[in-house]
Amino acid sequence: MSAPLLEARGISKRFGGVQALREVSLSIRAGEVYGLIGPNGAGKTSFFNVLTGLYSADQGEVRFDGQPLPLGVPHRIAGLGIARTFQNIRLFGAMSALENVMVGRHIRLHTGVLGAILRTPAARREEADTEARAHALLRYVGIDRLANQQATHLSYGDQRRLEIARALATEPRLLALDEPAAGMNATETAGLRALIEKLRGDGMTVLLIEHDVKLVMGLCDRVAVLDYGEKIAEDVPDVVRRDPRVIAAYLGREAADA
Repeated sequence: MSAPLLEARGISKRFGGVQALREVSLSIRAGEVYGLIGPNGAGKTSFFNVLTGLYSADQGEVRFDGQPLPLGVPHRIAGLGIARTFQNIRLFGAMSALENVMVGRHIRLHTGVLGAILRTPAARREEADTEARAHALLRYVGIDRLANQQATHLSYGDQRRLEIARALATEPRLLALDEPAAGMNATETAGLRALIEKLRGDGMTVLLIEHDVKLVMGLCDRVAVLDYGEKIAEDVPDVVRRDPRVIAAYLGREAADA
């Protein structure tokens, strides 16, 4: 583990009369898998959306690699190296798996619209490199055999893997996964865990929102817990799962003792 890659300081966000986040602070170290858990409505996805630029914070700041993050500007945040998946799968259903991943590379392309129209040598080289990289990422997540299938025809678990491949195509330094195991069966969840462990082994920093407590506690290096928009715990899994506030708010005694 190294110095923090991401630091959130005093993040607050209100929607009308609802205080979704209240002065949430946390830090994620480079190379770790960091879990963010809590009951429904705790503010997890709101924090995710602030971090990735879909929402602007009412208060506080996020620093990424020591520099202030331009909150509320998703494309700039993606360009700086933060990629995400979504709780509800958001793929281009009529496009192939390969094309979906190639779309993720758009943020790293340089030839522009004119080069694409004129089919310049530089544009053709970049397109070939993009296709090769997309194939490599599909192999990495285990679905290269499905490269030419429409995304909508993939199984649920393979669609989740495709979303991760597309996020990886942006060349992130922090990969934020919003409930990637939601709807998965036991076999698919085991495969997801193996993929996240592979990502960590290759040096990727991962932020994981997940309701599968067994997955989180068995996979994450550290875990933070939100409840009603406030952080009530942050530590290694064995400490968090025995925290009385976490047991009362989310886990329950049976899960804590599991």
